[in-house]
Amino acid sequence: MNEPGLFVFGANHHTAPIAVREKLSLDAESAAALHAELAALPGLREFALVSTCNRIEFYVVAETGEAAARVQAAFCARQRFTIEDFEKFRLSLRGQHAVQHLFEVASGLDSQMLGETEIFGQVKEAYAAAQARRSAGPVLNRVFQKTFQAAKLARTHTAITEGRVSVANVAVELAVNIFGALAGTRVLLLGAGDIGEKTARAFQGRGATGLTVASRRMERAMELATELGAGALPFEQREAKLADFDVVVGSTSAPDLVVSHGATIAAMKRRPDRPLFFIDLALPRDIDPAVAGLQNVFLYNLDDLAKIADRNRAAREAEIAKCRALLTERAAALWQQVLPQIGAMRRPGETSPGASGLSSPDNVSSA
Repeated sequence: MNEPGLFVFGANHHTAPIAVREKLSLDAESAAALHAELAALPGLREFALVSTCNRIEFYVVAETGEAAARVQAAFCARQRFTIEDFEKFRLSLRGQHAVQHLFEVASGLDSQMLGETEIFGQVKEAYAAAQARRSAGPVLNRVFQKTFQAAKLARTHTAITEGRVSVANVAVELAVNIFGALAGTRVLLLGAGDIGEKTARAFQGRGATGLTVASRRMERAMELATELGAGALPFEQREAKLADFDVVVGSTSAPDLVVSHGATIAAMKRRPDRPLFFIDLALPRDIDPAVAGLQNVFLYNLDDLAKIADRNRAAREAEIAKCRALLTERAAALWQQVLPQIGAMRRPGETSPGASGLSSPDNVSSA
């Protein structure tokens, strides 16, 4: 634990269910406040945060394992999550394993939707944020830059992204199963961000024309509605108008639920014979999970959609193995390049990296 090193810890869709991930998620304001707190921690040399709807992961260069553990403690304290509870769901890696993990994340190999390409941009944004905040230094600069090269190479030399299934496409297929042809289906999009827009376009691609956008920022709702040729609805009217729609897509960044159980009950009284389909793509979730118990109401969240998409994974195991082998080779080469930089953090009088955990990567914990 007293060795300097490169560490990654956090929680993702492999280690934690959606109910836990939403408690651990950070909004922009909380992330900025946490960054300021981490910047003052002793022994912490560099850090970057990758935060998406499916993962929150810290990449840390620290003088000791104890210094890296202070990052975890600060994060847990901010999220009001005990360290003991967090460790039940924690991913914790160091050394070459940490490099390998980041390579697989950026390439889409570690994604809920295998081979998805959006994560590459999200990792780039995380690195850009670390640069802007001056928390990325020589080790993370090299690791992230090599990560982008490795991810591009994996997509070019393997078929990992071919035939990929997106959250949006899975959601649309479910709607087709429920309603049949979507030409007369009325869709309400809550939130006007990237994932919501892609889902809306997927519905339009399958013939849905009755699309309405509601966002907490009315100007953004109107902007996206114009791009899509859709209508716009004031966000505060979303529950009152719920019965007017067949499909509701939740994709906001709101900290709390935006569609309640009570509002759904009221809506179903006005449309008892027609199904209401909720697609909750938000984290924290937008739709009260209790609505799933109502008659003629269907609710799918991110984890539900991923399970459906995962059915085609078996047919692609050979391609997955090929991609992982390629990334493993490059992760090993990169680790040998950054090892001297990490070893240089060693205090005078300490032994150099030889038979220590730095020279042979170790997986500290993978819950």
